[in-house]
Amino acid sequence: MTMTITTMIANLFDALVRRAAVLKWLMVGVLALLVLMDVLIPSDYDRFFWEQLPGFGAFYGFVGCVLIIVLSKLLGKWLFRPEDYYRNGVDHD
Repeated sequence: MTMTITTMIANLFDALVRRAAVLKWLMVGVLALLVLMDVLIPSDYDRFFWEQLPGFGAFYGFVGCVLIIVLSKLLGKWLFRPEDYYRNGVDHD
C-alpha cells in the first residue's frame, strides 16, 4: 500500500494535533535549552555591547514577536469593516 506525500503530511499534522500538550512542552524545553546555551556559551562575534548580555537574543526575539502580535491585532481592529461594507444598501444579485 503506497501512501502519497499529501496523506503522509496529513497524518503527521493529525498526530501533532492529538499530542498538542506534549509538543508544547517539548518546544518550551527546547527554547529553555537554547536560552541556557546562550547564557553559558559566549559568542565571539558581537558587534554591539548589548549582544554580549546573556540571553539578549532570546529576549529580543520574544519582545519582537510580542510586538508583531500586538501591532497586528491593532491593525486588524483599525482595518476591520462590517461584512456588508461594500453593499451600501444596494442589492448586487
